[in-house]
Amino acid sequence: MSAGTNLPASVAGTNATQQLPPPPPLPAAASTSAVNPGPPKPKSIADIDSPDPVVSWTASIAQQCRKGRLSMAASTFTRMRLSGVEPNHITFLPLLSGCAHFPSQSALSFGSALHGYIRKLGLDTANVKVGSAVIDMYSKFGQMGLARLCFDQMGLRNKVSWNSMINGYMRNGEFEEAVNLFDEMPVKDAISWTALISGFTKQGLLEEAFVWFREMQLSGAEPDFVTLISLLSAVANLGMLGLGLWLHRYILLRDYRDNLRLNNSLIDMYCRCGRVDLARRVFETMSRHNLVSWNSIIVGLAINGEAKDSVEHFKSMRNEGFEPDSVSFTGVLTACSHAGLVQQGLDLFSDMIRVHKISPRVEHFGCIVDLFGRAGMLEDAMRVIESMPMIPNEIILGSLFSACRNRGDVKLAERLMTHLDGDSNHVMLSNIYAALGNWSGASKVRKLMKTVGIQKKLGISSIEVDCVVHEFVAGDKSHPETVYIYDMLDLLSFELVGVPGHLGHQTNKFMESHEFD
Repeated sequence: MSAGTNLPASVAGTNATQQLPPPPPLPAAASTSAVNPGPPKPKSIADIDSPDPVVSWTASIAQQCRKGRLSMAASTFTRMRLSGVEPNHITFLPLLSGCAHFPSQSALSFGSALHGYIRKLGLDTANVKVGSAVIDMYSKFGQMGLARLCFDQMGLRNKVSWNSMINGYMRNGEFEEAVNLFDEMPVKDAISWTALISGFTKQGLLEEAFVWFREMQLSGAEPDFVTLISLLSAVANLGMLGLGLWLHRYILLRDYRDNLRLNNSLIDMYCRCGRVDLARRVFETMSRHNLVSWNSIIVGLAINGEAKDSVEHFKSMRNEGFEPDSVSFTGVLTACSHAGLVQQGLDLFSDMIRVHKISPRVEHFGCIVDLFGRAGMLEDAMRVIESMPMIPNEIILGSLFSACRNRGDVKLAERLMTHLDGDSNHVMLSNIYAALGNWSGASKVRKLMKTVGIQKKLGISSIEVDCVVHEFVAGDKSHPETVYIYDMLDLLSFELVGVPGHLGHQTNKFMESHEFD
């Protein structure tokens, strides 16, 4: 958050006891000097010489809000009132938006004070734009009771008002209220439907998102590209390739083929569904690319085992003049790890810091740990963990645990015990002991887990059949086709008996005592 959110206590609560001139017009290129700090002076966006001083003040406030300088905008608002100039409805819009985009306790206090002044002027009920902005501000602070009170008191509502409330309910997980309000809407447009669909998607309720998409189609409403992006995100999370293909055909039929954001979402969806070939085809047929396009294909290729191709795309991106960001480096470092390109990965990591001035995040350190672990350089990986400026997360520790298991390095795994936090890594250490026949060590870790109350999280497997996702956990018998599923598993197990590398029913007996990741 910018430095401008510590708001003066006097804002919105002062009287016109001091006469100040309106802010003088400034050239567009003018900027605040960091060398000569002093009391912030109001600025206009351009050379405005309006006979109405409220225009100059409002332009200055709007410019400061756009730059994230909420404290400065609040001070300008105070000076405006002290000068005897009364704000109009346009003055409040950037201030309310600024509060919503820089949420903090001081911003909420300022926003509430603004709302009080707005009510005094009667703008919250008389002006639909101001009323909608107040609703959006409160909803982004999670104050849905206040948002609904403002909504109910509005004398006039438009689609923005309704959609702001629905978005707010969905953002704060109040799904039933959102649906009830949606049902009350006199006229529903694509934005209204998208508010529900996108809200369910962002909350991880992906099946509900598709239910509402089907309802949207039945209603005759035409989804826009924002709706489709939300659905593609849900498809990617569920791995529902069949539905993803259907959405791609729908996009082409609706002549969205040149929409950059949709094409980027298609690349991400296909990569996460394992169809790198289709992701490449989308990327190669795009009329233009942006950094998100390059990052999507670089990361997608890397996670699907196309490491060398991922590195080549990274080089091509730089040759075309794109400056890589932290996501770009996460992708290419992942690729180097999977391809065993240790030195190239280390060189890229160094370039990221020294040349591109990007501070490494936990995911970048994770890539380097994985790079060393896959190459069998376990001590180097351990040194990275010990020298990290932040606490290693469960994924990083799990990566090195996996390398210890693959290399049979129990001593290093035991040293990692000092960093253990995640439940799954306790299970993995137990599995390392078990795989090496060290049953006392495995039992010791299990007892420790029981003592501190750690339980293994259930792993969920899913499969898509006819655009329907079926989910299972170990030993699950809740599916309506359970009898047939287990009959088929028994048949497959019987047919695999004697096949090299298959342990048959011995595996089931072993897994009754020891859980494997």
